[in-house]
Amino acid sequence: MSTPFTYPRAPQAQPLHVKERDIESAFIEKLRGLKYTERPDIHDRATLEANFRQKFEALNRVRLTDGEFKRLLEELTLPDVFTAAKVLREKNDFTRDDGTPLAYTLVNIKDWCKNDFEAVQQLRINTDYSHHRYDVLLLINGVPVVQIELKTLSVNPRRAMEQIVDYKNDPGNGYTRTLLCFIQLFIVSNRTDTVYCANNNARHFAFNADERFLPVYRFADRDNKPVNHLDDFADRFLQKCELGRMISRYMVLIQSEQKLLMMRPDQIYAVQAIVDCIDQNCGNGYIWHTTGSGKTLTSFKASTLLKENDQIDKCLFVVDRKDLDRQTREEFNKFQEGCVEENTNTAALVRSLLSDDKADKVIVTTIQKLGLALSGSADVPVGSRAHRGAYPSYRERLAPLATKRIVFIFDECHRSQFGENHHAIKEFFPRAQLFGFTGTPIFDANASRQQITGDQASMRTTEDLFQRELHAYTITHAMEDINVLRFYVDYSLGASPGAPASSPAEGKKPARTSALPGTSALPTPKRAVVEAILAKHDTATHSRCFNALFATASINEAIEYHGLFQSIQAERQAEDSAFVPLRIETHKNGLMQQLFPSPAEAGA
Repeated sequence: MSTPFTYPRAPQAQPLHVKERDIESAFIEKLRGLKYTERPDIHDRATLEANFRQKFEALNRVRLTDGEFKRLLEELTLPDVFTAAKVLREKNDFTRDDGTPLAYTLVNIKDWCKNDFEAVQQLRINTDYSHHRYDVLLLINGVPVVQIELKTLSVNPRRAMEQIVDYKNDPGNGYTRTLLCFIQLFIVSNRTDTVYCANNNARHFAFNADERFLPVYRFADRDNKPVNHLDDFADRFLQKCELGRMISRYMVLIQSEQKLLMMRPDQIYAVQAIVDCIDQNCGNGYIWHTTGSGKTLTSFKASTLLKENDQIDKCLFVVDRKDLDRQTREEFNKFQEGCVEENTNTAALVRSLLSDDKADKVIVTTIQKLGLALSGSADVPVGSRAHRGAYPSYRERLAPLATKRIVFIFDECHRSQFGENHHAIKEFFPRAQLFGFTGTPIFDANASRQQITGDQASMRTTEDLFQRELHAYTITHAMEDINVLRFYVDYSLGASPGAPASSPAEGKKPARTSALPGTSALPTPKRAVVEAILAKHDTATHSRCFNALFATASINEAIEYHGLFQSIQAERQAEDSAFVPLRIETHKNGLMQQLFPSPAEAGA
């Protein structure tokens, strides 16, 4: 009996000439160790469908005729990835030949660990136009849900991921009218480097060799250390129950965009930490995740998982400013339409809190409305002349909730929770659990508020309020794993003030001088900066797909730069009619808007 091939663990020990089939053999051996059932008998479309039929009939306790199974396959094998993903996760209906309805599921959606997990290698799906072969497929109840492509060390996994997407875009590919339409995840590895991404329709993939930010992720542990090696990745990500959780709990179907989204490791760990803390009823906590890391998605997933928790009566997602209330609700509903209740006023918030409707279990509100609800204010009917004291206050109406388990999730808790509201919430809801999200937690070193108790004074930190840090993902982590946009740093060296102007090269125009009245005719560093920005802006912002922030050291410099941008862009337009000037937007309440109001605002 031959000994199965195993590759060495040390990355530097793998020679470049190791063949893909050897890496594949070792990986299949790894899957056996993870208790996957190897299926060498499944090698083409017919055997794949026959295995699916067997699993389907066993799960749903039914026997289908050949005609019924053929019709079922035609209904199931959809060209739309998003629709197929919904079918995978929901209960569905099928009409049998005799007219009787059949309610069915493709997997055990209550307990994903109790499904059958199988591994298939070198499957070939033959269509009229496609004869691609797939290295390894992972099946759940006969449904292919994960495609794994293995490459040699010389192949960049990210580039290999682009290859998969190219296959998907081929006419007549095997991903549409076959069971491969249920693929949820793509994984690519050269053994030492492993990446993954969610499957989607072609319009959601924007792979470009020149694009720096692709929807491809690397897994990491709870401390944000990368898990790159294929064996380590399999141990953490591909354990049968873990894979079931990844697909069922940590993939989000964005209804408004008809798109599948895989949560990043930091988001998963944050959600897990909150859910575990609630399940164990072990106090409060805060999540330190940097700005731009997808806080809304993380809080949404935590809230929806809590929605199914019978131990919890209500879950409130609390934002700091009134103008964010609607914005955050719309963000939540982008992931799942109608998943949160709109609260236009405090009275509506109180009614939602007192409602037993499951639709009102997750509520998005503001800290201001919540504070008013806990005050002694009364909901006096419009037009009533009765004395306000004749009506019960919001606080009195909410009294039955004082004994309920309510979860509060605070957005930007470093701002919203350093005041009387925090004390009022804890006092009124003694059984409540409070969780905060922040990109800038307050520690002893940067604390500016004091809590005075008796003769002792201490600074108020985020930890003082929320007890402990549940998970951290800082800007350093985000930049290292390229999961959020990096800072783009560039330099422009202009002429020093007072320096003589250099002679222009033969045939070249002399450098433009400052366009502002009263300034020196010599070339200025500021003008050089503006010229450099205009030259590089389109490239740096990916053809203006992103915005840019320009900061100055003083108000006077902001005024000068604003004038330079206006005048230089006017010059460019006069020279070239095709030039499209940058749109310089300012916040309506910001300094620049005050400095440069519109004519209407200025009374012109």
